[in-house]
Amino acid sequence: MKNIVIIKTGDSIPSLVERRGDFEDWIINNMECSHASVQIVSAHKDEMPPDFDLIGGIIITGSHEPVTDRADWSERIATWLVKAVKQGIPILGICFGHQILAHALGGRVGSTPGGAEFGTIPVSLTSAAKDDPIFRNLSQKIQVQAAHYQSALDLPTGATILAFSHKEPHAAVRFCPNVWGVQFHPEFDADITSTYIREFYTTPEESAGNFAALLDNCKDTRTGSFILKRFKKLIDQI
Repeated sequence: MKNIVIIKTGDSIPSLVERRGDFEDWIINNMECSHASVQIVSAHKDEMPPDFDLIGGIIITGSHEPVTDRADWSERIATWLVKAVKQGIPILGICFGHQILAHALGGRVGSTPGGAEFGTIPVSLTSAAKDDPIFRNLSQKIQVQAAHYQSALDLPTGATILAFSHKEPHAAVRFCPNVWGVQFHPEFDADITSTYIREFYTTPEESAGNFAALLDNCKDTRTGSFILKRFKKLIDQI
């Protein structure tokens, strides 16, 4: 039996994990699938995924570590992902997962040029999204949850941009036929997003006024769950 494999690349905020669970729990809940059909691989703890013939699809989580640290475990997963892509396995990278895919496939990752992007943000879809198996039928403008300091600055050759935001030109990308990355967090809700703002959003003097506004603007959306369910449906059809 082939399972969805969640490549866990870090743990969430301890107090949030205690209260709400971790990245993998939020992903599974939003996909509305059983935990029994999902295998969790803690890559950041040096676990490696199973054989490719046991994998139906791959989701790569976010992380509090930057891709640019080039940690040994991160580089091992990047090398493994190149092989997974060649196998044609459906892959979805989330935040760090999006960035590690870009890095693994020949792109470049670095600090987000417009500065950190946190909160419930508007994202615009490109014309390419209209024919995309995951993003088609979404509105041209959607609301998503964001929490990141780094971005995929240069995309690998052949990648297609599906969505962009005010600060993030590569908010959603189709790297190749069965491989997607999203810089935002489809597994987050308003509560999780606001917790990330309180924990990580820096407030230097010039941006201090943004802090309250970001918190006030946090709201639940259905977009993330829609994307994760679409990805699950895609796996089921292959």
